Amino acid sequence: MSETIFEIHRGRARVDFANIFRGCSMEERLAATQGRPSGFDYMRVVLALGVIGWHSKLTSYGEGGAYNWIADVALLPLAIFILPMFFSLSGFLVAGSLERSKTFLTFLGLRVLRIVPALAVEVLLSALILGPLLTTLPLRAYLADPEFHAYFLNIVGDIHYLLPGVFVSNPFPLVNGQLWTVPYELACYVALTILALTGIFQQRWWLFLSLMAFYAAQIGNAVLRTNDQMKGAGGSTLVMSFIAGLVIYRYRDKVPWSGRLFLLALAASVALIVVPNGVRFSALPIAYVTMYLGLQNPPRNKIGLSGDYSYGLFLYGFPVQQAIMSINPALRHWYWNLLFAVPCAIVVAVGSWWLVERPALARRKKLRQLEEWYLKIRASWRSVRT
Repeated sequence: MSETIFEIHRGRARVDFANIFRGCSMEERLAATQGRPSGFDYMRVVLALGVIGWHSKLTSYGEGGAYNWIADVALLPLAIFILPMFFSLSGFLVAGSLERSKTFLTFLGLRVLRIVPALAVEVLLSALILGPLLTTLPLRAYLADPEFHAYFLNIVGDIHYLLPGVFVSNPFPLVNGQLWTVPYELACYVALTILALTGIFQQRWWLFLSLMAFYAAQIGNAVLRTNDQMKGAGGSTLVMSFIAGLVIYRYRDKVPWSGRLFLLALAASVALIVVPNGVRFSALPIAYVTMYLGLQNPPRNKIGLSGDYSYGLFLYGFPVQQAIMSINPALRHWYWNLLFAVPCAIVVAVGSWWLVERPALARRKKLRQLEEWYLKIRASWRSVRT
């Protein structure tokens, strides 16, 4: 009776824990979906819209704004999930990209093509179009201000949030507060490169130990920098979530794709995020929740998944919300914010995909050609040396 969860042993019922979480592995689930489960595509869009939803309170009322039952009690626990889920999802998918890449040239090139063009265009549009239209300063003073010049450093990950005279009357004056995650995203890619170069990524036990080292560091962080309130995930938690995604990908042949384990991980995640300091230790269970949902494979919506609009929603949602709050202060309520910001952000995200992101990703062919050329040169050089 080893295939059943419950067994009778010497007249007593006992639980066969080995079977409770039994199911196909995540690797088998990936194979069953030909490596492209639609769940990940839906999740990216839903998470990006969730970011806009949470920012509807911040951009409407400002930091520490008026208490709102829906936002502060009902939505805050959900909002805390969003960014760790984004980063763990990224870790899982980027780990696959690294395994498929023959050289770091292709891997890093793909990351640049995915991130930099859309980010650069968003920064340029904010500084050169949105800013001049909405600034309270004369155009000449706006263009001469050092804040204007510094804003372009966002393209290389040196984050600056303000443009001169822009959104100064808004409850929250930052042009794009969501850019705070960009340095941590870049740090994740640098960390993955180091892990791969040192062989830690390939030796998955060492990769797991790296995640445990982060957990140990978070114990010290919780002791020295205690948070007495339920708060969102900080940068270290996001990096941990990314590495947790890497770990699950590398152990995908061992980790079961189990509904019961999903419920256990979900319960652990909720328990951790609702207690002070707990979110700092939530990376691994949240990562499992993310991968379980991402490996679902519902039918693809031909319109909603006609492109990858999640990055555009993530990048443009905040400035779109800020612009709406600036143009019409009467709309400074979270529900009006959402009603107008979501469709506007979707329109901008669609334009970003078709006009910027997709053409940039089309350069992957050139990148792979360059990789093949490099491999031939390297092979020729090695043959000469031998």
